[in-house]
Amino acid sequence: MSQNALMQFVPLIIIMGIFYFLLIRPQQKQMKERNAMLKSLKTGDKILTNGGIVGLITGIREDDMEVEIAKNVKVTVIRSAVAGLVNQK
Repeated sequence: MSQNALMQFVPLIIIMGIFYFLLIRPQQKQMKERNAMLKSLKTGDKILTNGGIVGLITGIREDDMEVEIAKNVKVTVIRSAVAGLVNQK
């Protein structure tokens, strides 16, 4: 009888394993890559914010940065609001 009860949990364990490898693990990898990108930001990088604003980093502080979005127009952006780097060609 206990073997029958154990066999009922096998599909649940398999589903949890699939869930981990298809959803949780890739999300953790993306978070690591994003955190590495945010830590590697430096003055002179061209960034895209979550709001769709593209600008050039002119100064960096611990939690935020100064971004020039047009000539002589600078805004302060929180580091977590950066969506990514813009390819500079």
